Amino acid sequence: MARAILVIDVQKVYTDPASPLHCVGNADAIANINRIVAAAEAAGDLVVHVRHVHRRDGSDAGRMFDFSGEAGELGFVAGTEEVEDDPRFEIPAGALTITKQRYSSFVGTGLEQMLRERSIDRIVVTGFMTNFCCEATARHGHDLDFFVDFPLDATGCPDLSETATQETIKAGTTATLAAGFARVMSTAEWLAGSGI
Repeated sequence: MARAILVIDVQKVYTDPASPLHCVGNADAIANINRIVAAAEAAGDLVVHVRHVHRRDGSDAGRMFDFSGEAGELGFVAGTEEVEDDPRFEIPAGALTITKQRYSSFVGTGLEQMLRERSIDRIVVTGFMTNFCCEATARHGHDLDFFVDFPLDATGCPDLSETATQETIKAGTTATLAAGFARVMSTAEWLAGSGI
């Protein structure tokens, strides 16, 4: 099987401790992403560097910030520090870079066509946030008939509440994805079983 590693939104909005979307443990997630990327690159797999960025006027945001019918504050604005890549992410020179404006990396990016042109049939989903962009991409990829690997500890998300912690969110995402969308595993398990 030909594979692509999707590295989603390793941006400062998730790694800056001052950000409201700060993900605790992001250093470990990025280290695991870098391990996967290095191994995949050595194996000749495609690495896709995905970034979430919106125009300053919000004209490309759709329902991203008014999903409830009430307008919310625009985020991920082009030119702001929050959309910059975290410098710890080791982006390979040969990585394919795409920019998205929705949770799923497949919406409006041409990603599916790029993967089909390279005869890729398996995607490996990593990055931020576990339960939004990563999960949406995994589900969408499954519905497009890609095989999906989801190394859980190569993803991260902020707590949503006192009870909806990163740990419980990841448990819920695991239960859903593993029941019918993806192979969920650790980075070590992926590296051990990936054929690399």
